Amino acid sequence: MELTEKIKEYLNQQDTSYKPYELYSLICGDEANEYDSFYKALARLEESGEIVYTKKGKIIATRFSGFIRGTFRASARGFGFVTPEGSATKEHDIFIPRDNTFDAIEGDTVLVSLTNPKYKMTQGQSDEGKIIKIISHGVKTITGTLLLSRGRKKTRPVFYVVPDNKKFVFDIIVNREDLADADVGDKVEVEIIRYPSVKYACRGKITTVFGESDSLLANYNAVLHSHNIKTLFPKNVLESADRLAESEILPEGRLDLRNKIIFTIDGKDAKDLDDAISLDKTDDGYVLGVHIADVSHYVTEDSELDEEAFVRGTSVYFADKVVPMLPKALSNGICSLNAGVDRYTLSAFVSLDKNGEITDVDIKESIINSTVRGVYSELNEVIEKGEQSEYYGKYECILKDTLPSMLELYRILDKKSAKRGALDIETSEAKIIVNEYNEPTDIVKVERGITEMLIEQFMLCANEGVANWLSWRDMPCVYRIHENPDPEKIRAFDLFAYNLGLNTSVLHTKTIHPTALRKVLSEAKEKGLDGVLSKILLRSLMKARYSSGCQSHFGLAIDKYCHFTSPIRRYPDLATHRIIKKVLKGEIDNRNVGKYIAFATKAAINSSENEIKAQMAERDIEDLYKSVYMLNFIGQTFKGVITSVTSFGFFVELENTCEGLVPISSLDGYYDFDDRSYTLSNGMDKFTLGMEVEVLIENVDIITRKTDMRLV
Repeated sequence: MELTEKIKEYLNQQDTSYKPYELYSLICGDEANEYDSFYKALARLEESGEIVYTKKGKIIATRFSGFIRGTFRASARGFGFVTPEGSATKEHDIFIPRDNTFDAIEGDTVLVSLTNPKYKMTQGQSDEGKIIKIISHGVKTITGTLLLSRGRKKTRPVFYVVPDNKKFVFDIIVNREDLADADVGDKVEVEIIRYPSVKYACRGKITTVFGESDSLLANYNAVLHSHNIKTLFPKNVLESADRLAESEILPEGRLDLRNKIIFTIDGKDAKDLDDAISLDKTDDGYVLGVHIADVSHYVTEDSELDEEAFVRGTSVYFADKVVPMLPKALSNGICSLNAGVDRYTLSAFVSLDKNGEITDVDIKESIINSTVRGVYSELNEVIEKGEQSEYYGKYECILKDTLPSMLELYRILDKKSAKRGALDIETSEAKIIVNEYNEPTDIVKVERGITEMLIEQFMLCANEGVANWLSWRDMPCVYRIHENPDPEKIRAFDLFAYNLGLNTSVLHTKTIHPTALRKVLSEAKEKGLDGVLSKILLRSLMKARYSSGCQSHFGLAIDKYCHFTSPIRRYPDLATHRIIKKVLKGEIDNRNVGKYIAFATKAAINSSENEIKAQMAERDIEDLYKSVYMLNFIGQTFKGVITSVTSFGFFVELENTCEGLVPISSLDGYYDFDDRSYTLSNGMDKFTLGMEVEVLIENVDIITRKTDMRLV
């Protein structure tokens, strides 16, 4: 074992401090020639934050020292919080006052000394601490706008970059030779050469130039770049996809379903169609067929395509664009279940009784030929208007028996979902309409129709069925799990809902069940408070993630659940397909099952990380488009609803889902913030979540993607 690891392991076994010579004797014995290596190992351990020196010069493992190692999260106002390593929730964050940050910046790994570990002013208040050491910097590059300070007559002009992210409360000086041909006013990425401190300004060199900082394209590319979203495929990957897209599709060795009524339903603009459905009524209930593009037939284990898909993890969707996980030759081509062409699929046949309970699951490698390319809006109109719809003729082949039976099963599954307590959380989803120049021309709230909800229930059923199928066989799986919420957060949610006048007695149990939360949401919906309460509930719940361990999904109230239905755009679905096909072919047994457990674990961890990255990029791009759109309305007034209240103001969401901040400084008088009821009040006026207000659009900044509003 390396000397560094020996020292680390020894110190972490006991809460004891040692003089350096004492520790040397314990580790190296009488070896006199190890001094140099020993002290170099100590220096490495101290630099990495694994050990600290006490005031008396003794060495002790950091975990026993009273110091805490964690990640610093900065605020735009100078203070910040440190999340200790191993902490899963923000409840354990340590507050770091502005004067105690030790010049740490967002993302730094630091050591913290608690300054008030025992006494707090109020219950639930964070511990307060002081950063004593920066172990490593988490941020290496920053995006921002290049500016020029002319200075006084006799001083040289200074180029500097103002970060887009206001959590970086410093500018970055760039030497003329490090400008990389960027012009003043350009959006750029700058690599940090010297981090900011009390003595020195931050310095960097420009590595990427995106274009003029106030242009939509430059900001769009900067967002993708900052989130490390790959937009181009390597040449060898594209060539591999093109070869596979030209391969012949043959029925041999597969269940031939080409004469069966099977069809897709997707949005009008969708091009990567990865799921199709069929239904048979039986004496005992139904057999739901969910036929998913057999991507694993083309993206094989350890291939160039597989490695690229693993790195990407998911497709990323923005307005009218998509950054696909797979090249278009596959995603929009041979894998897409386009109508009227043969396609390879993996079919899950889920047998259900008349109450919608799963009684059996059968999975087959299959071949299908989609009967019709269904579109949500068209089918919704057909269901509503019947023969009066202009689309009636297109869907006549499914209207006599298939669609009525599907609607019947959907209502059964929806009722079953409500009965078991699955959370029905309303969120505002926006559709951004763009012109031929990719400029936003309108933003509308997306309304879900009956066919959207039907497909959702059928996919949920298939995902649950497949998770059961693998679990019954004790086989690996990339499960989709959602852990129970933190009791403290539920207590805070309880108090907020109670203050809204809702009956929260169902929440007063030792272990919370989703049925209780659903009852509170249902009452809120009756009183028109569901939009506000849904936002607070989402903040109170854990985030769903992928795992190779079989755990329940709290939000869906399902014991076993996985993602199976979207392998074109999600890697965990592709990973689950690959394992299923190994099981179908008898290629997983006791001798190699560990290999596929490890594969499922690796896929789960990577997919969870990529999902978060994609969600953040999608959110930032949406905010960018909304900012560009709202530039057209500066000086105009709108009605909106308060969706968030903070100590520095409140956020208002307009009918088109665009959001802006009404800063507290723009309000008349002095306002107090109550973090339990999420209100701002001055004794006479009170601003609360859900309150309708009228606001004027004062300013829009597309660089920070922020809109400033003022109360009318």
